[in-house]
Amino acid sequence: MGSTAVDDFMEASSGAHFSGFHLENGDLTGSEAQQPANSAAENVKQPFVIGVAGGAASGKTSVCDMIIEQLRDQRVVVVNQDSFYHNLTPEELKNVSEYNFDHPDAFDTDKLLCTLDKLKHGQPVDVPKYDFKTYKSDVHTRRVNPADVIILEGILVFHDMRIRDAMNMKIFVDTDADVRLARRIRRDTAEKGRDIDMVLDQYSKFVKPAFDDFILPTKKYADIIIPRGGDNHVAIDLIVQHIRTKLGQHDLCKIFPNLYVINTTFQIRGMHTLIRDSQTTKHDFIFYADRLIRLVVEHGLGHLPFTEKQVITPTGSVYTGVDFCKRLCGVSVIRSGESMENALRACCKGIKIGKILIHREGDNGQQLIYEKLPTDISDRHVLLLDPILGTGNSAVQAISLIINKGVPESNIIFLNLISAPRGIHVVCQRFPRLKIVTSEIEMGLNEYYRVIPGMGEFGDRYFGTDDD
Repeated sequence: MGSTAVDDFMEASSGAHFSGFHLENGDLTGSEAQQPANSAAENVKQPFVIGVAGGAASGKTSVCDMIIEQLRDQRVVVVNQDSFYHNLTPEELKNVSEYNFDHPDAFDTDKLLCTLDKLKHGQPVDVPKYDFKTYKSDVHTRRVNPADVIILEGILVFHDMRIRDAMNMKIFVDTDADVRLARRIRRDTAEKGRDIDMVLDQYSKFVKPAFDDFILPTKKYADIIIPRGGDNHVAIDLIVQHIRTKLGQHDLCKIFPNLYVINTTFQIRGMHTLIRDSQTTKHDFIFYADRLIRLVVEHGLGHLPFTEKQVITPTGSVYTGVDFCKRLCGVSVIRSGESMENALRACCKGIKIGKILIHREGDNGQQLIYEKLPTDISDRHVLLLDPILGTGNSAVQAISLIINKGVPESNIIFLNLISAPRGIHVVCQRFPRLKIVTSEIEMGLNEYYRVIPGMGEFGDRYFGTDDD
């Protein structure tokens, strides 16, 4: 099916197709379906790659910004095609006014493809910064880390088939030529110090012909065409909804209804940024880790059973509310889990807390060393505390011990700050009636079975035993 503007399909959004791709039983066919399926054995989660193309000043950046804003609970990075312009030769610099920056040959596409390939395989990259004053790449680069979503933005990102084939979704921003020219005049005169005559001369000589010859023909490759760019909020909302359904975190929540991820805000993302930073001081690490732990504990308590209770207010009125679950205890996995005990005590006055010590050796070899649990634990709901869920092997051993003590599986809530997909699969498949509450799902595990990007050895950082 040919590409069609989003607006044309708004009234038929409940049908089988939407602007260049088909939805069948919740799965996408079309350009995304051609992407190779991920191997279940891969630790690195494949990112969702979005291409955003369109003429200069069409509103591509605004569209990218709006997508990022709505996906603020995900790791999103933007790679601009402008960063991959070729350095001009001395001869080209002498006649720079005659150089066509809108031609496909102006870009180092091989370098862009290599950068994208590394990001897709979970490797950080250094993206060049192109200086439009010297017309060369700056010596300083921008470090871009792997992410859940990669947005590749540029006028000609659809021109090369190799780049197109690496994308899961292709968006073309279609804006009227007069609007694009007006925006270009405002931008180039204000930001680049060019006079209007120079802008118009470049537009008529290079920009418009290049758009007609190279950019506009790539419109046919788009899965989605957005008229009016960033002004089309409805189209962008629909795009974001689809992206969300394809991201790993949301896929896992659909696969495992017993997995709960707390709603993320910029405050929470900011705290995650601080505790993940290797340069964060111990004091700040503890402070922000405690804040995040408190949020996870509060969320976990919300999954406990409640009974209705009526009270008389100071005004003599009747208020119908709920009563807290009385039979409750915590169990921390020594020693990282002990960092979560204070938050639990602050929320549940006088709560009993047991402890489990498991010796871990890489992916296997977990051995129970010590356990001290409440004698009446079988009659209680249990909050299992461990900040990091990695392989899931230690968690399985701790949960199995608690169940062997007579606690029903459905009475256990496993609380952690970050969870790797592998650990989620292992625990949820083994214990489908247990609940997992976490604040963020990670990318995966490295060859040493450590969570990545992770936050290092949590216990060492929290208790200050990593000084050496």
